[in-house]
Amino acid sequence: MRLPVFTSFVGFVLLIAATYCPMLHLSPLRSWDVYDLNKPYGMTILLVAVVGIVGTVFNQPKIIRMAALISLLLVVVFYIAAVFKVNTTFSFIPFKSISGYLSKQIKFKWGWYLLFAAQLLSLTVFLGRSKNFVKFN
Repeated sequence: MRLPVFTSFVGFVLLIAATYCPMLHLSPLRSWDVYDLNKPYGMTILLVAVVGIVGTVFNQPKIIRMAALISLLLVVVFYIAAVFKVNTTFSFIPFKSISGYLSKQIKFKWGWYLLFAAQLLSLTVFLGRSKNFVKFN
């Protein structure tokens, strides 16, 4: 297994681990991970990561590249959705100052760093452009 394929494998494993890390935190409550924010979307990210791992195990570069691009798209859309969720969580409160204050209490946590780092690692498969990933010397 070449180095770009191995780092893609590590990236997909980290992507699975990052879905369980805290993403958002509201002070009196517990932290939310991907599955607390949107369970079906988290399962989709998990499924794409598993497809990427299967592609690396069976040495299928097209599947690895497709899974890396789809997971990048899913993570970016998930980040945009989380920003919108933070800004509209307390929109039911009629007083703008109170809803703005409560929205500012929701903090992004370190799980986002791991999620995007896993994405960068899974995209390293684009560094290796040869058709044969396994070289027998």
